[in-house]
Amino acid sequence: MRPSVVVIGGGTGNFSVLSGLKDHDLDLTAVVAMSDSGGSSGRLRDELGQLPPGDIRQCLVALAGDAEQGAMLRRLFTHRFSMGEGLEGHSVGNLLLAALTEITGAHDRAIEAASRLLNIRGRVLPVTLTNSHLHATLSDGRELEEEALIDTRGSEDGVEIENVFLSPPAYAFPPVLEAITKADLVVFAPGDLYTSLVPNLLAEGVCDAIRSTKARVVYITNLMTKPGETDGFTAERFVTEVNRYIGHDTRIDAVVVNSAKFSDRVRQRYMQLGARPVEYDISLMKTLVPWVVESDLVAEGIFVRHEPDKLGRAVMSLIPRIVSNEAASGGMSSAGN
Repeated sequence: MRPSVVVIGGGTGNFSVLSGLKDHDLDLTAVVAMSDSGGSSGRLRDELGQLPPGDIRQCLVALAGDAEQGAMLRRLFTHRFSMGEGLEGHSVGNLLLAALTEITGAHDRAIEAASRLLNIRGRVLPVTLTNSHLHATLSDGRELEEEALIDTRGSEDGVEIENVFLSPPAYAFPPVLEAITKADLVVFAPGDLYTSLVPNLLAEGVCDAIRSTKARVVYITNLMTKPGETDGFTAERFVTEVNRYIGHDTRIDAVVVNSAKFSDRVRQRYMQLGARPVEYDISLMKTLVPWVVESDLVAEGIFVRHEPDKLGRAVMSLIPRIVSNEAASGGMSSAGN
């Protein structure tokens, strides 16, 4: 029987993980945050009153079939208009999902229809069907409303995000809870902590399912910090913060961290943007989680990104031990690639 893997996140993080896993013999489910309020998704959300389609679109494209027809459909879904009144900035995939929502009468049925069009390998599920917005409470007492404002606020010395929440409260889409409950592996994808990953944990019922599932939970940490969101965060702090939202200090079973070094040129470029590489202390990390995978995860260009095939191999290296429920008896262990 194929291992059942649920990937939770949003945006490019989910895309990279799903792209790296889709060619392996797995039963894949993507769970996607519904809090996006910027760009094309935000405009469609405001104008049509629908849930944001952008992160859903990225997951559908990541899992799309590889046939010639599938390749053209992937290009169609990712094409973004560069001009045209009312069209500029919109991606065709977002518009198609919006149209399918009107045709089918429901966001989840629109995703099912798009999944059939793209012949995807797996399932894509919105974490909630509640039309809810992300809010953040800052350490100076201010409150920011909507994901786009939180995402773009930039660094403010000494002012951190203390808490994020959804308003109105959101309720988990039932198939999401079922997928988590039945999973062998739950993977938290890399991405913006408070605007991509944590919003999934805020939908009522999700954290209960994560705490009670027999699945092992894996967290793939970010490559870089984000100004105004995770300034100065180490990999250990990312883990601690995610566990805090789950409501269980030791729920994460394995962490995948990048062991590759960045060139001085890349470091300087990111420092100018207010970002730094996410560092980790292997000894400290082993006090937080039973398994640590240290691996080169980087695709380095003008900007650094997670390389999908490297991510896929890192996650797959854990499956023989984790899915077989091999206990971490005799102390913590580390798997290097």
